[in-house]
Amino acid sequence: MKIYWELFSVFFRMGAITFGGGYAMLPILQREVVDARGWCTNEELADYYAIGQCTPGIIAVNTATFIGFKLKGVPGALLATYGVVAPSFVIIGIIAALLQNFAQYAVVQNAFAGIRVVVAVLIFNAVCKLYKTSVIDKLTLAVFIAVAALAYFLDVSPVLFVVAAAAAGIAVHVGKEARK
Repeated sequence: MKIYWELFSVFFRMGAITFGGGYAMLPILQREVVDARGWCTNEELADYYAIGQCTPGIIAVNTATFIGFKLKGVPGALLATYGVVAPSFVIIGIIAALLQNFAQYAVVQNAFAGIRVVVAVLIFNAVCKLYKTSVIDKLTLAVFIAVAALAYFLDVSPVLFVVAAAAAGIAVHVGKEARK
């Protein structure tokens, strides 16, 4: 029973303090889920993020669902999902009620500008950590460079990049197996 409460409370805290969406949640997920609790590895977390980006819904919610399901099946998935979204419902309700009254003030606009900068740094740090565990050889470096360049210059769905990279990985594996 303790694991169910822990799943809910860990994801509730993440949902309550994460500004900037799923990408901003990545460093917190790495610390709480990988480092502190060992619920998954960095590689699994990267996989959950990739799949979460390809499936309908919010990346943070999808990732919480995957981790909860891995640990405790459907009940774990439901508790982790509810934990990560519950704070948003409360916070959005409060903000929606108050923001119209205060959005025009410079201090509020400056606060949000500061939050955006911090979120960008958190996302950058998470990308650096994922890079270290994902780019492990010349092939993965080539895929990284190609996807980064294409994503910068083309306005296409990230799903296409994930599917193409998965297909390339499968093709390379099949090619290596055929040569053996």
